[in-house]
Amino acid sequence: MKKRRFWSMTALIAGFTVYLLLNEPGTALAMHIMEGFLPVGWAVFWWAAFLPFFVLGVVKLQKLTQDNPEVKLLLGLSGAFTFVLSALKMPSVTGSSSHPTGTGLGAVMLGPLPMSVIGSIVLLFQALLLAHGGITTLGANAFSMAVAGPFAGYAVYRLMMRFTEREKLAVFLAATCADLMTYVVTSVQLAAAFPAANGGFAASLLKFGGIFAVTQIPLAISEGLLTVLLWNWLKSYIPNDLSRLKGQTKEGGL
Repeated sequence: MKKRRFWSMTALIAGFTVYLLLNEPGTALAMHIMEGFLPVGWAVFWWAAFLPFFVLGVVKLQKLTQDNPEVKLLLGLSGAFTFVLSALKMPSVTGSSSHPTGTGLGAVMLGPLPMSVIGSIVLLFQALLLAHGGITTLGANAFSMAVAGPFAGYAVYRLMMRFTEREKLAVFLAATCADLMTYVVTSVQLAAAFPAANGGFAASLLKFGGIFAVTQIPLAISEGLLTVLLWNWLKSYIPNDLSRLKGQTKEGGL
């Protein structure tokens, strides 16, 4: 029975991934905020905003791996999930794109600080190997996808688990909100860097956010459903590891 359930879950996840891949248009616009797109001042600002979270994330990861060495497998899973999903691009705003982020799962399992490290490494590899994003804009991309998204997802998960026992719903909402928060912050970053001639920051934010919403809302819901499928699979086969890891994350804070 367990074997049949395993293959059914694997088939569902594989099928959903293939669906996303087949519906991803291949285009040069398919990337995070691209190299050189942000003015130098804003690029430096977002690097400065991101780096403290990265440093704290490294410290948190060291503690997690020392206390629980087997967590390394889940670290790898979180990184792979984030890498695959965030590589599926749909052009949205000129100079950027809409795509799943995959950070909600890691935020629930590990906490948001470790995801600041995992997410930024994913973004670095994508910038170097796939031309998705860039080095100068890595701080901005990492702040939106590896910091803001995971923190939002983790907060939603903890809030839901405090008031309800419906863990699957909490995981779904965490992944969905982590995805949406990434693009709220990206919209803020672009609006701040490129305020509209008429209306300034607010008008620009409305424009960027409105364009993103068309593609990002259905993508976020789809990511939430896929994350729940993977969560169910993990709960079926490594429930003790998940419970122990979540207990350490809760006791140790973010």
